[in-house]
Amino acid sequence: MTTVNYYVPNISCQHCVHTIVNELSELPGVHSVNADAISKQVVITFAPPATEEAIIKLLTEINYPPKN
Repeated sequence: MTTVNYYVPNISCQHCVHTIVNELSELPGVHSVNADAISKQVVITFAPPATEEAIIKLLTEINYPPKN
């Protein structure tokens, strides 16, 4: 299992959190997703077949691109 933490500045409310959690949870291999509107952090735990590249791609596609 791998856990990654991203800063996602586009998170502004609980609707954003709900969208991110629902979308990422559908990716095969994603085990948990926690998002916080106050800190704008998203923590994802995953294993193959999920990849960090696929997670970043999905976040970007749904208009929540992570920043470094």
